[in-house]
Amino acid sequence: MTTEPQRLQYLEAMGLTAWVARYALPNARPTTACEWELPEAAPAEAPGERLHALLDEAREAPAARPAEPKPSRAARAPRPGMARALLEEPPAQQAPAPIESAAAEPRAPQEPLRFAFQAACLEGRWLLLLAGEHPPGRTELQLLANLLRAAGIAAPLPVFQPFLWPMEEGLTAHEPLEEAREGLQAFIAGARRRGWSPERLLLFGEDEALEQVLSLQAERCPLLELPAWQGPALNEMAASAEAKRGLLPRLLAWGEAWRDSSEPPPDER
Repeated sequence: MTTEPQRLQYLEAMGLTAWVARYALPNARPTTACEWELPEAAPAEAPGERLHALLDEAREAPAARPAEPKPSRAARAPRPGMARALLEEPPAQQAPAPIESAAAEPRAPQEPLRFAFQAACLEGRWLLLLAGEHPPGRTELQLLANLLRAAGIAAPLPVFQPFLWPMEEGLTAHEPLEEAREGLQAFIAGARRRGWSPERLLLFGEDEALEQVLSLQAERCPLLELPAWQGPALNEMAASAEAKRGLLPRLLAWGEAWRDSSEPPPDER
């Protein structure tokens, strides 16, 4: 069950501002309360009156009504005591015995998952995530630009923006993993409204909670339904020639994937 603070947190992740009234303006006229008039319940008819009303309706039925097939004798025969039961007051109904519920008790509030990343979208197509709270420095950005250029991707570097979960301190979580995934999906949904259309995910760096949320499997992110790759952080590659050499085969695959997705379908050429 989503609480109001959690709903506001998801809206903030989408980049939507939720306005909530917190103070009353001085000398403001109070809001007029609506008064709803509830209809009066019809008085219950006695059993005898109900039976006589049914008999009167049967006598006043038009004679021109088309003949209906006669019911069988078994269907015509009244049940013993039917009229007597209608004329008598109905017996007081006993309250049903409480049913013991076997449902498990609700889970106690837990600490939410905590993770942070820097996000950007290359030409609105490739989602770039840098694990960690710190934005990339000049060295990391230059290295990323060189990697993309080596892959044959001639696209200007986008601006990275931070994302931190949870977005509000002091909130508890009933389903920490599920709520964190919904928060990340809300962030991507809000970015789509601003023009992002991710086709692929590139994750630089490691973060245990973030990896648990994304759950990358076989170079794919099921949460976002995107092809995915995860490699060392940019600052680690900047300080390691071996890490940069190990990325060279991947750069060739990136270049092919970028060119394939850039070409229009045959019917649109």
